[in-house]
Amino acid sequence: MGKSKLAKKVIAFSIVLGMIAISATSLLVLDAKAQTKESVQQINENAPTVAPEKSDVSVKWGFIAAAIAVGIGSIAGGLAVGYVGAAAMGAIGERPELAGRALIFVGLAEGIAIYGLIIAIMILGKV
Repeated sequence: MGKSKLAKKVIAFSIVLGMIAISATSLLVLDAKAQTKESVQQINENAPTVAPEKSDVSVKWGFIAAAIAVGIGSIAGGLAVGYVGAAAMGAIGERPELAGRALIFVGLAEGIAIYGLIIAIMILGKV
């Protein structure tokens, strides 16, 4: 299997996992909106009430969405660093003055994993 076929499979897999993460996050948001409507109705009916607890389903979906965000980000970041690092080492072998630029591109590839972590922290902040 060539690199282009592998790259296409990795991209397709990442898209599918991204769709799963988006749907899980949207389910979490929809559940939170439903809980908000229920809590507003409860507040209108009973003025002195305690804040509603989050349902187990929304908490589970929140943890799943956060795990998927970190997992996809880490896998994609690892693949990106692998491809960019290999190309950077080849370029540095031919022209050593490109070492500074090559490190910048490897750092940009590592940023993908950090974006996944930030999204996971944002999701967990809502759970």
